[in-house]
Amino acid sequence: MWHGIEGHDDVAERFRRALARGRLASSFLFAGPAGVGKRTFALKLAQAMLCRSKPEEALDPCGTCPSCAQAAAGTHADLDVIVKPEGKSFIPLELFIGDADHRRREGLCHNMSLKPSMGGRKIAVIDDADYLNAEGANALLKTLEEPPPRSVLILIGTTAAKQLPTIRSRCQLVRFRPLPTDVVARLLVSKSLVTDTDRARRLAQYSEGSIQRALELADPELWTFRNSLCERLSDSAIDGVRLARAVAAFVDEAGKEASARRARLQQVVAFAAEFHRRLLRAQCGAASSEDPELENHVNRALRNGQHSPRSVAARLDRCLDAAAQIDRNANQATLIECWVDDLAGIRD
Repeated sequence: MWHGIEGHDDVAERFRRALARGRLASSFLFAGPAGVGKRTFALKLAQAMLCRSKPEEALDPCGTCPSCAQAAAGTHADLDVIVKPEGKSFIPLELFIGDADHRRREGLCHNMSLKPSMGGRKIAVIDDADYLNAEGANALLKTLEEPPPRSVLILIGTTAAKQLPTIRSRCQLVRFRPLPTDVVARLLVSKSLVTDTDRARRLAQYSEGSIQRALELADPELWTFRNSLCERLSDSAIDGVRLARAVAAFVDEAGKEASARRARLQQVVAFAAEFHRRLLRAQCGAASSEDPELENHVNRALRNGQHSPRSVAARLDRCLDAAAQIDRNANQATLIECWVDDLAGIRD
């Protein structure tokens, strides 16, 4: 486990080898599910490369030298970190090239063009890179195409597909895998995010390897809605109109922020996918899961006898399609109506 960061030792070894060979690229895209440690890894990597007590190829920051302390505190002059401000739809252009009165004299691109103040490297981390718009991406182009000596630029996103081609083609892709379920459960407890081990295991089971998703799932309202959703899905026939209205209302309750509504819709679709996945496994004779509530709904669906493996598989595929459409920022109202209507229309 590299410096307490779970699940990404292979990525750390990749950077260690590149540094040892003197073949470190200048631009990287860290891609993987939210909440698996990409930002934590990027900042620890920056600290390791800025450490003044140990060689960077060791990838072992001392944590005590002034450079390490400043990197950890977010005050290092050679480390820039950009995140999307709360309430903004995109990362503002000003963060890259300064405001109208200071164009190209402030911002990340200007800072990266300067020589390292402590004689090491210039490092920039752009979190929320999924929210780069065309203006922001274009502002980065010169830095990406003509990187200053000893500079490293790390963009953090969920998938390469969400980046504009001009960005994607100029960065080395580094994939971060979801965390194992037992690791998520252990981290939830060890970091005091969840106090009950059984609850931590349940959240981890549905977290898709993401601490962030596990914490989102800690909302009791989600599980109340899941119970209602699975009950409707286990009926012999789905009432598409009522279900679509219920899903839309529940998603709207997440608030005005589009990202919050999108996250809730993802959770609802994931619950539906898990129901159909478990039902299909039960039809194939698989043992019961450790989720009694879900098993009750699965057994009800089996008793109804109106769900063939073929129709269940088709519904599962439709749920996975809907999840992908959410990631592509499809219109939520239209998506909900079409998704539920399709589920209701899949019959034996």
